[in-house]
Amino acid sequence: MQKAASGNAKALYITTNNQENTVCAVEIGQDGLITGKGAALKTGGAGANGVDGTTNGTAAPDALFSQSALTIAGENIFVVNAGSNSLSMMAIDPKDPLSLKMVGQPVSLPGEFPNTVAASRKNKLVCVGMTGKKAGVSCCSFDAKKGLGQMDGLREIDLGQTTPPVGPTNTMSQVFFSSDETQLYATVKGDPAQKKNGFFSVYTVQKGQKEASVSQQDVRSSPAGTAVLFGSAVIPGSSDVFVTDASFGAALLGLDAKSNAAAVKGKASVDGQKATCWATISPATNTAFVTDVGKNRLVEVSFTDKFQIVGVVDLSSANQDPGLIDLKAGGDFIYALSPGNGSTECGISVVDAKSKKLVQHAGLEGVGAGKNSMGMALLQ
Repeated sequence: MQKAASGNAKALYITTNNQENTVCAVEIGQDGLITGKGAALKTGGAGANGVDGTTNGTAAPDALFSQSALTIAGENIFVVNAGSNSLSMMAIDPKDPLSLKMVGQPVSLPGEFPNTVAASRKNKLVCVGMTGKKAGVSCCSFDAKKGLGQMDGLREIDLGQTTPPVGPTNTMSQVFFSSDETQLYATVKGDPAQKKNGFFSVYTVQKGQKEASVSQQDVRSSPAGTAVLFGSAVIPGSSDVFVTDASFGAALLGLDAKSNAAAVKGKASVDGQKATCWATISPATNTAFVTDVGKNRLVEVSFTDKFQIVGVVDLSSANQDPGLIDLKAGGDFIYALSPGNGSTECGISVVDAKSKKLVQHAGLEGVGAGKNSMGMALLQ
């Protein structure tokens, strides 16, 4: 029996990203383990798959080439519908984290193939990254009772992509807010084979008389030594950003206080990687953990005294997961999603962040999750 830890999550949520898109809710017990109870709610939109640039076939797992296909702000969930170019909002019953209901109707987006979403509870703003033929970022306000407002004008990003996009290179990776929610960040992958630079964008949140908004113009920088920026997490108590880079591993980015330009403060190469793409920061260890769709393992990275790899949690002997994608840290645990590959079941690995041991592997077939599944959000 695992010892109960303060701050353990109450539930986790993923999106099936199927044609009839659905959010799956999975209960987490007081001990931090998945209880086996789950529920699902249709988003009212459609999921979709990108095109795998190495095979020209349907991309799965990693159907969206992104981190944060859904996110939580307060007691609301926001989820992208890549196949219908829309955004959905749901409410979580505070007394029952498995009880979800739609808030209003899905809203149409001004771009194509939305694959990542960020929400600011403080500013009542939600922003979506789109990576298809019409790529860029669009935002709107939200209200807990009324739902989503109208999306604003597309902040265009000229990727020269198609709908669906060919990836994973040359696509939008993630949109997310700074820790104080005064800025919106975006990571965009480059394409080294085409000598195309990826970049890190910073948009300023502007306070209006009635509601906040996000600047239309970004500060865009391509930090030296990076190429395929992917999943990110803001370092607690600072403006630094931990970010994966599928070309080598992980990096620590610092933002200039005046210019908002990003620069590399530390780099760590991950040996034997296929593509290091997703990241989370554990409050239990104050370290980052990253995953790879082609490796059934977690890699731990220190960012305090020295930016370096400090350990590998190899799960390959414990289960048949082909690799891991989206992950979140909550309490003492890391929850990592493996969509499977069609022949292996979609599941969640629960790892004790302190002992580095796998404490549970829970299948998600019962809630309808499969190889297209993406995203993860925790209700703390």
